[in-house]
Amino acid sequence: MDADVIVVGGGLAGLVATAELADAGRRVILLDQEPEASLGGQAFWSFGGLFFVNSPEQRHVGIKDSPELALQDWLGSAGFDRPEDHWPRRWAEAYVAFASGEKRRWLHNQGVRFFPTPGWAERGGYLATEHGNSVPRFHITWGTGPGLIEPFERRVRAGVARGVVTLRFRHQVDGLVLNGGTHAGVAGTVLEPTSVRRGRPSSRTPAGEFSFQAPAVIVTSGGIGANHELVRANWPQTLGTPPQRMLSGVPDYVDGRMIKICQDAGGNVINPDRMWHYTEGIENWSPIWTRHGTRILPGPSSLWLDARGRRLPVPLFPGFDTLGTLGHLMSTGHDYSWFVLTQKIIEREFALSGSEQNPDLTGRNVREVITSRVGKGAPPPVEAFKRHGADFIVEHDLGTLTLGGLETDLSSRVLRAGGQPVPGLYAAGEAAGFGGGGVHGYRSLEGTFLGGCLFSGRTAGRAVARAVA
Repeated sequence: MDADVIVVGGGLAGLVATAELADAGRRVILLDQEPEASLGGQAFWSFGGLFFVNSPEQRHVGIKDSPELALQDWLGSAGFDRPEDHWPRRWAEAYVAFASGEKRRWLHNQGVRFFPTPGWAERGGYLATEHGNSVPRFHITWGTGPGLIEPFERRVRAGVARGVVTLRFRHQVDGLVLNGGTHAGVAGTVLEPTSVRRGRPSSRTPAGEFSFQAPAVIVTSGGIGANHELVRANWPQTLGTPPQRMLSGVPDYVDGRMIKICQDAGGNVINPDRMWHYTEGIENWSPIWTRHGTRILPGPSSLWLDARGRRLPVPLFPGFDTLGTLGHLMSTGHDYSWFVLTQKIIEREFALSGSEQNPDLTGRNVREVITSRVGKGAPPPVEAFKRHGADFIVEHDLGTLTLGGLETDLSSRVLRAGGQPVPGLYAAGEAAGFGGGGVHGYRSLEGTFLGGCLFSGRTAGRAVARAVA
């Protein structure tokens, strides 16, 4: 055997799983098809938003929250209504318990800190038992996405220094290796070296082949967000025809290859029609990847009109119900809508998502935060979009996140269609629908995608560490 465990995918879930395995003394090979510059995956580009329940930040500003209320909000938003939602619901219950207790302490002990004011995303605007956060729960990581990745990359590199972790970049997995019915490793293509910057498209020119053996494989390869062909193929019938024009909130390598490879190896993919499409996207005027989109984070004051100039109905205000808004806009027969707002609204409540659009928070610069957020004018990145951007319409598909995925039990074991585990195969992160094959159901409460990578990656790492002991 070349290692105790092979982890496929160097995003946040993969880093967390590898860190947990390394700390348990297991020998790990971490594979990724991208160059080392892209370690951390799409989480690097995120705003670093995390879902916490009854946090010190909430209590400090007088927000009253509880695990019971959070679970009610989660289940009301998820709308679990299928037989295959057994494990997704179990994962949802486990995740809310994690977000209500150990999650913040675990991150804080690793040096992660948070912006002091929680945001109120996905407010819903319906009955208490239906979709939406009843209270603000969106906590921004101090340092945004890079700040959240940092402690896990540090733990992984410490494992490299101790000789228990091997990093293999430009290694594209093409198949799983079987030995007596058990998944005993991976095989694939070594891609040619590249010096492209983080997030930019990289070559797929082969330079060799590889094969590694281990008693367990954890797949943490992400979803399908940049593969618009797969997005259209899995588009839910309830939303009609997919939009002709789409933007991507994630780099080109988020292509869903490993989900299909695991499916071919016996893994059961459930809820593929459940996806999360942001409805407030604009084309990035300085793109890094193909069809690069950036999400607007608007307050509720903007006037939101459909393509025909009609105001969206209550409660489809900015920041209230992403899926409901998408369904309404698709019913108009057009793939765009309009925000109408003033300079004062832009200055007061208009922001852009992502680490590169928030250099003050990403750089953890208190003085810059005060200057850009409290001073005159809008934050510099917003003003840059005003100056350099075209007259953008709002696209339907900015960051497509995969809400369904490989079905897994609470030990992250990939399951067959009949419910039996696929021997030696595990999955975490977006490839597993952030846990169970669809922990969010139909809707997200926000701050739960990165958190889902953290929780499922940690769960997988710890479970496999026990299994291969």
